[in-house]
Amino acid sequence: MPMTRLTIRIDFDAQWSLGHGKIRLLEMVDRHGSIASAARALGMSYRRAWLLVDEVNRMFTEPAIETQLGGRGGGSARLTDFGRLLVATYRGIETQSSATYAAAIAELERRLTPAASP
Repeated sequence: MPMTRLTIRIDFDAQWSLGHGKIRLLEMVDRHGSIASAARALGMSYRRAWLLVDEVNRMFTEPAIETQLGGRGGGSARLTDFGRLLVATYRGIETQSSATYAAAIAELERRLTPAASP
């Protein structure tokens, strides 16, 4: 059975876009409490994760993530109320879209060429 999934990317303009990767990073920051831990969990560099978080924070009029500088125990990060709303809104769009287009996606799946055996 194919593992078809619908992914959503919202292009706000030529500069800003929001998709599954950034949302997943926000969710992992929420779960782990730091950008570094979220990056490790996702298998990406801290620098890449920090740049993505910074981009999301600059994209909107209010930040999605607040950070606290590290010290002996390291820094921390948490989703703001807006960050939680952003994740929930994106996931809602994703769920609604999947439900709306389930039949069309299933029809495309039925027409897929069987994958070659390794």
